[in-house]
Amino acid sequence: MNIFEMQYENSLKKNGPLAERMRPKSLDDFVGQEHIVGKGKILNRAIEADKLSSAIFYGPPGTGKTTLARIIAENTNNNFTTLNAVTSGIKDIKEKISFSVDELSLYGKRTILFIDEIHRFNKAQQDALLPYVENGTIILIGATTENPYFEVNQALISRSLVFEFKKITSEDIKIVVKRALKDKERGYGTKNIELNDDALDHIVENSNGDIRKALSALELGVETTGEVNGVIKIDIDTAVECIQRKKIEYDKNGDSHYDTISAFIKSMRGSDPDAAVFWLAKMIKAGEDPKFIARRIIICASEDVGNADPRALEVAVNAFKAVEIIGFPEGRITLAQAAIYVACAPKSNASIIAIDRAMEAVEKNSLEVPDYLKDASYKGAGKLGRGTGYKYPHDYDKYYVKQSYLPESLKNANFYEPKESGYESRIKKFLEYLKQG
Repeated sequence: MNIFEMQYENSLKKNGPLAERMRPKSLDDFVGQEHIVGKGKILNRAIEADKLSSAIFYGPPGTGKTTLARIIAENTNNNFTTLNAVTSGIKDIKEKISFSVDELSLYGKRTILFIDEIHRFNKAQQDALLPYVENGTIILIGATTENPYFEVNQALISRSLVFEFKKITSEDIKIVVKRALKDKERGYGTKNIELNDDALDHIVENSNGDIRKALSALELGVETTGEVNGVIKIDIDTAVECIQRKKIEYDKNGDSHYDTISAFIKSMRGSDPDAAVFWLAKMIKAGEDPKFIARRIIICASEDVGNADPRALEVAVNAFKAVEIIGFPEGRITLAQAAIYVACAPKSNASIIAIDRAMEAVEKNSLEVPDYLKDASYKGAGKLGRGTGYKYPHDYDKYYVKQSYLPESLKNANFYEPKESGYESRIKKFLEYLKQG
């Protein structure tokens, strides 16, 4: 860290937002993420031994990613410098690399390069770091709210440890808030503040596991509430004003998006209409594209219901069309109806099993159409043997005749196996009836 960065950091410590001033300086003060930095955990051991390797910190905002990076910087014998992927370009990256090379060459010190929102770097920017991460010139710590396996180059991932940060628990957030009230140097320990239990609970529960959000709400309450008889009283009404209702965590390009739609589909597949409607409501509240939701219901209707209830696909497709016609908010009713129907329908995955088996067979076998199945509608087809020997089912009892419709190498293959579920059980019995002879 250069002198200008140090001055900036010192200024933030004195005059910055409460959340910035209250950043822990050591692992002992660090709250949460016990699965990562608890005693005996690999990251804890690496920090204590000053043997840190490159790492990706992945998790929601306010869970301590940046804080832990700074703790590492202050507790290891390395230089520390930062980049923000939103505002930095390739020129900034090259400058940091040059600094790191000089420090290693002249003083034998490696540099920890902390990159916030690393997922915003493009491939070329990430690739520029790779040789220096690989040879150990730079210890990269990348922070991201997005799943790194989707958003960060695999080459960087393979040379880094990935640590997933979890939402901070309510109890841990309470600890941090109370610490801020008592801390005389960085917090409000010099002020007489009364934060009642209801107000504290409201702030904690509506911070959504984000320490920064909780401390910002506390700061707003303290700084905007006048003293009465030398006391700043923060009650539930003040707390409600200082922190908005819980924001629904849902990034249309991130984990929450995919995790929520996954939960929605699995709820329908698992025949739980209540859960299906709940996850549907979350997506609607978060502003998800209704046509995206409808498409997922259509897929589920085929993949998980199939011919156990052929009407499920009809209902799902009609829901898609209806949403296109009427839009929101009324479209929510149509989506709910379709999701509930699919969730309550009997289930069969025989269709997807059949097509996947057939796709695999196509890869491994001859695709030649038997002569008797070939097109015989054109003049001269008979001379070529096209259609010769074909048996027309309508000429036979039950409108069925036993003949193979598959290539010779697959004539005994069985791809579709109807389940004993809903209408598909009738299909199974009918096929068995035909084959009885």
